[in-house]
Amino acid sequence: MEVKINSIQEAIEQGEYRFTIHALERCIERTISPDEIKEAILNGEIIEYYPRDKYGPSCLICGITERNRFLHVLCSLKPVWVITSYDPTLNSTAWDHNYTVRRKKK
Repeated sequence: MEVKINSIQEAIEQGEYRFTIHALERCIERTISPDEIKEAILNGEIIEYYPRDKYGPSCLICGITERNRFLHVLCSLKPVWVITSYDPTLNSTAWDHNYTVRRKKK
């Protein structure tokens, strides 16, 4: 199944999404605002797809905020739930220079 980011972005624009408790806790812990997550999704691209995720199909989105901050956002597809978010630059050895391709572990 090919996942298109358009349906996720549409849900975000229409306010038809929610945050899990885990996502809100990580936002506080990592100093990421809900608005930054929204910006990252609206400006982002799907970089990984998890069809058999624990609570249903989900995807990892890489986007850049208005402040030029890279964020990765994990969200479910239908309904759209933000599951977690983090700054991939804090673990730059795990990602390519665009933070869109995971490097293989040696």
